[in-house]
Amino acid sequence: RQLKPDRIETERIITVLDETIVKLELSSLIPCMMDSLDRFADMLGPEITNNLIEHQKLSNEMKHLLSSSEDDDTMRAEEQRGCLCWLEQRLKCSVRNVLRLLLANPLLCQALKYKVWERESPAEEFIKAFGEFRNFMLERLLTSPMEEEKKIRFMEDMSLQIKKNTEVIAALQAELAAAIRTQEEEIHKKDNVIEDLKTSMQDLTRDCKASIQHIKQEAETQREEELQASRGRCARLQQDIQQLRAQLDALVVEHRASELALRKRKCRMEKEIGNWIQQYDAHMEEKQAEYEEVQAAYTEEKNQLSLLMEKRAVLLQEYSQIEEERRIQEEKKEQALKELNTLTLAATRIQAFWRGYLVRSLYKSKIKKKKKGKGKGKGKKGKKTKK
Repeated sequence: RQLKPDRIETERIITVLDETIVKLELSSLIPCMMDSLDRFADMLGPEITNNLIEHQKLSNEMKHLLSSSEDDDTMRAEEQRGCLCWLEQRLKCSVRNVLRLLLANPLLCQALKYKVWERESPAEEFIKAFGEFRNFMLERLLTSPMEEEKKIRFMEDMSLQIKKNTEVIAALQAELAAAIRTQEEEIHKKDNVIEDLKTSMQDLTRDCKASIQHIKQEAETQREEELQASRGRCARLQQDIQQLRAQLDALVVEHRASELALRKRKCRMEKEIGNWIQQYDAHMEEKQAEYEEVQAAYTEEKNQLSLLMEKRAVLLQEYSQIEEERRIQEEKKEQALKELNTLTLAATRIQAFWRGYLVRSLYKSKIKKKKKGKGKGKGKKGKKTKK
């Protein structure tokens, strides 16, 4: 079952990791493309081909500088280190440019992935490890702190219980092995005693046969006594063997019962674990359904937002046109107002000049009339005196 993110932050982080994996895959294909530029020149185009040629030149310069740094003396070490740093920066910029041009054409990226199959093993391992890191990060991001604590606590309890069970089983097995060994040793000892008794009986029979002519009666009686005694010992030993076998059977039954109880407990724990897993799957399915509903609502709102943004762009264009027309009208009004003020100022100055001219002309006419009146009066007086 594939896990899917349930939060926007998680989706953003996973998107960044996926984009990084795509860039790593494309950057791992750059050496193969540089080795066969003639085959991919038509597919890549002139711009990407030129960038790859420049990148190949930089790589060759870097290799040449690294090979020459091993042969030179230590006097030029600092210069070579500076050149290496400069070439490293240029290589990084070149790789970024190539990746930017490749990512701008998704169809070209897909075609390159299908046509270029060869990658160096370190790059493949690194991409695989980064993918595992991406899955690990996704699992960690989808697991809440409470679930993580519950999971860790559950695993610790399970490991502790398994450890205790293994210790108990090991102790019981050790006890059983010790009991079996002791019983085998006792049986072996008793068998040795029986063998010794048999050998002694054989020795006695041989001795009796050797001296049967002299002590036949005593040998017979002694033989019967020994036989009876040996039979009694054999009977006692047989009883002891039967008792030990009964004890062994009882221990085996007891241990089997304890083993059966432990197995039942193990089955019960496995059922509980299965129930927990089913509950977890059901919970994750509910979360997945909620996520799909939220995703559907998000896509619908996104579509609505795109429509609103288009309407907003049209309204902004109309608003800018209206603002431009208003600005032009304001400029025309200001220009007309300036012209009106200029005309008003000119008119007021002309009127002031004209009023001054009228006042001056009026005063000049009055002054002339006064001078004429004074001249006429003087003439009359002179005539009167002459008379």
